[in-house]
Amino acid sequence: MVKKKTVSVLMSLIMLVSLALVGCSSSSSTEESSADDKKVIKFMHLWPEGSSNAQFSIVKDIIEEYEKEHTDIKVETEILNPDQYREKLKVLASSNELPDIGMTWSDGFIKPYVEGDMLAPLDDIVDANLKDAFIPGVKESYAVDGKTYGLPLELNISYVFYNKEIFEKFNLDVPQTFEEYKNVVKTLADNGVVPATVGAKDGWPASFWFMYLADRIGGSTILTDVIHGKAKMDDPAIVKAAEEVQNLVDMGGFVKGSSALSNDDAKGYFMNEQAAMFLTATWELPNYTTSPDVSQEFKDKIGYFKFPTYEGGKGTDINSYVGGPGVGLFVAKDSKVQKEAKDFSAYLVKKWGEKSVTDAGVIPATKVDTDNLDLAPMYIEILKDLSEASNVTTYFDTQSSPAVSELHHDLVTALFGKQVTPEDFVKQHADELAQEQE
Repeated sequence: MVKKKTVSVLMSLIMLVSLALVGCSSSSSTEESSADDKKVIKFMHLWPEGSSNAQFSIVKDIIEEYEKEHTDIKVETEILNPDQYREKLKVLASSNELPDIGMTWSDGFIKPYVEGDMLAPLDDIVDANLKDAFIPGVKESYAVDGKTYGLPLELNISYVFYNKEIFEKFNLDVPQTFEEYKNVVKTLADNGVVPATVGAKDGWPASFWFMYLADRIGGSTILTDVIHGKAKMDDPAIVKAAEEVQNLVDMGGFVKGSSALSNDDAKGYFMNEQAAMFLTATWELPNYTTSPDVSQEFKDKIGYFKFPTYEGGKGTDINSYVGGPGVGLFVAKDSKVQKEAKDFSAYLVKKWGEKSVTDAGVIPATKVDTDNLDLAPMYIEILKDLSEASNVTTYFDTQSSPAVSELHHDLVTALFGKQVTPEDFVKQHADELAQEQE
């Protein structure tokens, strides 16, 4: 593990030096200010027109609307693709030249920038403009020591998507409890149907199963508490969650050879109707609702359900989800137009919530009123679920440090492949976490 960390650090330094030399000038575009007497807000984002046209257009429209309403403001944009953006942000941070507004990811990504005293707290504009706007639990992913440093724009949560035609063929009902779910698995497996597809090769897709079981058995905060040292990784509930994963493996609950399948490989089984269920996140939603590349016949067959509750478990609320925010907005602490930057950030978040649903087909981090929107029924149902969510626990690997996250992925793959026992699974996690917390 130490060797891997060292290599990672060296590679990061090499990339930083390279980017500092080239300045990323070939991959960015900057809009020049049209009036010298206007206050200029410099905004750097990661949705280029070519690769993220819908998001690019939404942001462009929002900027134009804001400038019409605030004639003394000019918003200049610098736009890079996500990989370039990440590295350019590091370069700018190292020279204390962050843009007035930029994009950030949550948890482990944002923390070093906060600890470096580079970002402005945003609780004032949340209280003033966005107090009840966000889905519960999402904004908290951008908080450090109780203060909010990022305004989330996107959200992904996980559901079990299922083929209604296959369920009807075997007279199966949507399971509400884990025991009912195992009965569904048994019926499908006994009839030669793959109950659920999962790609465990890279760890993270299969981790959804472990995370939900930990939530339902140990309570919605247990994995977050482990990250923050408030709970132990070897808690009996977490051991039990790992055991239940392997129980499903033993029942034939997953596609054979799942440990050698990528997420795309696994998804193919569901899209080709070779598996009845697929536990995944809402980034797949367009495939079941709006994508022109998927037949309407297939879309009509797909439904979804919330991960079942566990008899005797502490996580009794089926409206508690495993998921995670996408990108959010930060405001630089040293910005000379911090007040204006904060105001525009709040404006963008509000407008993004209204436009992203219909124009980009993504789930925003804010609550959305769907009454007057022409949307696919499944999309409307999921938005309604989100507005009623009691909790969204950020993915364990997103909350973790890079070292713990990498170990987690490896161990989940081993768990699904029966190459590690549930006890050793939690022990190796616990040992790594303890080393970091020393």
